Amino acid sequence: MRLLSILAITASFAGPVALSAEEPSPVLDRFRAQISLASVGDPRISPDGRLIAYAVTTADWEENRFDQEIWLAGEGEPFPLTHTPGGSSTGHRWAPDGSGLGFLADRGDDTQIYRIRPRGGEAERLTSHDGGIRSFRFSPDGRRIAFAATDPAPDDFEERLEQFGDYAVEDADFRMTHLWVVEVDDGAEPRRLTEGDGFTVGTFAWSPDGREIAFDHTPTPQVNSSRDADISVVEVATGSVRPLAAHPGRQRGPVWSPDGGRILFSTSGTASPYYGNSELATIPAGGGDARILTAAFDENPSPVAWNEDGVFFLASQRTARPLFRMDPESGEVTRALDTPEMIGAVDIGPNGGAMALSGSDRTTVAEIFRRPRGAAAPERVTDMTAQVADWGDLGGREVIRWESEDGAEIEGVLMTPPGYDPGARHPLMVVIHGGPTGTSRPQLVGGYVYPVLEWLQKGALVLMPNYRGSAGYGAEFRALNVRNLGVGDAWDVLSGVESLVEQGVVDPDRVAAMGWSQGGYISAFLTTTSDRFRAISVGAGISNWMTYYVNTDIHAFTLEYLKATPWDDPGIYARTSPMTTIRQARTPTLIQHGEFDARVPTPNAYELYQGLQDVGVETRLIIYKGFGHGITKPRERLAAMLHNWEWFGRHLWGEKAEPTTN
Repeated sequence: MRLLSILAITASFAGPVALSAEEPSPVLDRFRAQISLASVGDPRISPDGRLIAYAVTTADWEENRFDQEIWLAGEGEPFPLTHTPGGSSTGHRWAPDGSGLGFLADRGDDTQIYRIRPRGGEAERLTSHDGGIRSFRFSPDGRRIAFAATDPAPDDFEERLEQFGDYAVEDADFRMTHLWVVEVDDGAEPRRLTEGDGFTVGTFAWSPDGREIAFDHTPTPQVNSSRDADISVVEVATGSVRPLAAHPGRQRGPVWSPDGGRILFSTSGTASPYYGNSELATIPAGGGDARILTAAFDENPSPVAWNEDGVFFLASQRTARPLFRMDPESGEVTRALDTPEMIGAVDIGPNGGAMALSGSDRTTVAEIFRRPRGAAAPERVTDMTAQVADWGDLGGREVIRWESEDGAEIEGVLMTPPGYDPGARHPLMVVIHGGPTGTSRPQLVGGYVYPVLEWLQKGALVLMPNYRGSAGYGAEFRALNVRNLGVGDAWDVLSGVESLVEQGVVDPDRVAAMGWSQGGYISAFLTTTSDRFRAISVGAGISNWMTYYVNTDIHAFTLEYLKATPWDDPGIYARTSPMTTIRQARTPTLIQHGEFDARVPTPNAYELYQGLQDVGVETRLIIYKGFGHGITKPRERLAAMLHNWEWFGRHLWGEKAEPTTN
């Protein structure tokens, strides 16, 4: 079945590109088609197990934004349930009796909660909360809704603005998020449950009897505060708050047991919240000692549900992502579902009923599935892969392994071109994921701002290494780049390249590397320490750890990995910074960065750019105006993809086209 209109495109290579905004181009059409692929996620199964509500994200080129709306599958063809002009519909949740679906949308009065019937029709607005709403949950009986909302600016803010102008005090001027509750159908005003400047609310969950709400909270809304998250419980009738889990580390995501006697949560304990294993633990709902359940499970479990059948969670296992079931008494863990290969999200109906999930394998894009209770395998209910049916042969996907310089086993995804000839030498494009605790998976379509499908059509191989620090390989592997960032990561990338060169499948004179965020940092490190690459692209990458440490919004990240401040151990900051070896740089380097990137601020881009110019290396810096750490609008993503296409086309394939932006 076809869910959306599909743009059919050819797979032939169009050659060099030099365009004005008005000129048509086959390669631009193909890039637009990739960016325009509709994607699905966030499946929610109805209480009776018949219907699945899920999110569909599409590109709106006219408005230059990505739109998310809610679709419904289960009876006949899937169809769009919501439409929010100029905005999106998100956060959908079924009412407990299945009579309606709640969701969040901004339809001219901040983000509010709406309800729509499964058969469609006009959505009904349920709230008019000043400043909007961040998230919500129906009570177990469906009569009330708890929601989280950020406090408005203080009363004296306008007076301060008028008298002194606009300024912000770093690590101050916080606006906290708190819990409210509202009766669904009686028109009453919402009632505040939590308040004050002592904490800000994150995720929350109703108790099975509807009398209490467990929630996690941090001291401030800053990203750094996430390391100190705790869990408390608020009594709905009185607003009385009592601490529950206030242990060292981060406690997040409370989930009630079916009988309401215990609460499951994720905890980092004394391990690093960045590269250590998180654990699942339970604690008596009335207070007491917590018990770790997953100490023997060597990965990060992401809890899904707790019902009579046990605790269900997702976790990466190398490049796969199966669903697990755990006995909450013994801690025994078994695989509950490993189809499709890469499960994105799971929702389980009441009392362990039917299951809805999203996921993909090596031959499909993400699809929505239903698994009836007791069924051996899930059944697909969407056909999003039909969007690429006319794209021709998209090449192969395989997982390969090699040994790094220090003997560590490294795995990666190798994408091979259509008609791949292992007896010939091919150009190699190395695409390095971010994180560092991300994972490259054998997906059919992907690449973000890197046109991997077009490179495959040109006969190139694409290698996506899961370097040390990647998720899916256990806590010990994720810690291998502690005080070894860049250095060990470069070993892993370079050893993968050399392995393919030695096998005779890669042209050693046509190898390129690129990546965004941590992948951008590794690319910057490679450009100043290696002459293996013909060209490199650095996306939102760190160039100097001291510059990064004092500018980023997650200072603790640097301290966790380098184990020192720059004033306590300047040596480790120098050893892991690309700028230290800038005089060795020889590789032409494209630098891409968002103008307002708080995670990796732009001084990192300017420092690398100036350093490369000073040592006579060809470089180009492109700042994408108005963006943070990611390129989140279609037109600028198209531009970033085209900039990479032109850069590598010129340096690896000798194409002489002038840059499009000229």
